[in-house]
Amino acid sequence: MSEVRTERIGSTLLITIDRPQARNAVNAAVATQLAAALDELEADPALRAGVLTGAENTFSAGMDLKAALKGESPDIPGRGFGGLTEAELAKPLIAAVEGFAMGGGFELALGCDLIVAAEDAKFGLPEVKRGLIAAGGGVLRLPKRIPHHLAMEFLLTGEPVTGHRAGELGLVNRVTPAGDAAAVALQLAEKLAENAPLALAAVKKIVRAADPKAVQREEIKKLMQSADVREGMTAFAERRAPKWTGE
Repeated sequence: MSEVRTERIGSTLLITIDRPQARNAVNAAVATQLAAALDELEADPALRAGVLTGAENTFSAGMDLKAALKGESPDIPGRGFGGLTEAELAKPLIAAVEGFAMGGGFELALGCDLIVAAEDAKFGLPEVKRGLIAAGGGVLRLPKRIPHHLAMEFLLTGEPVTGHRAGELGLVNRVTPAGDAAAVALQLAEKLAENAPLALAAVKKIVRAADPKAVQREEIKKLMQSADVREGMTAFAERRAPKWTGE
């Protein structure tokens, strides 16, 4: 039985973690299948963005502790927790969060480029309550996303906040009524898909680079030689929508 479902909606790949009996917790099977779904997104030029969500109004409760106690690993070598948190994807990925995004579930959301959350969603990093730390990106990423002391409150107390509060903190891009997160995320993905795919990939590469200025110089040189940049300029001059080829 597949524990990660994919559905193509226009130029977007909707990826759904589907283990509602375990609150969509991540075990080895979920990690393997999620990595495969992300490979599907990256490999198909017709797909411009992805949306990651969870089945039955729960994003993910994080690592499956029962599976971990049996020796299962929720990590994929070179790709991190769930096959996502260390993956270097070229295409934009949006988290659509309903219900719980706890521990590794929160870290999956942090591994995405944008986050859309229902106002009653719950974000938390409770690892310290289990004798662990948020090693799937939480400790490293969260202090870069929100002010230091607010990030430390998440990391040291393990207490959750609502989607509404996450919006106030600037942690999420959109806050929606309950049940609307995936729909709004898909609309946002459509908006991203209007832009040049090579340019989107270049932005992502520069943002995550250790030496962003050097990478930016390299990426700009490549973009200026692309067919898409000529198409973008021509379309602007001709007052029409561009037709991107990704070349």
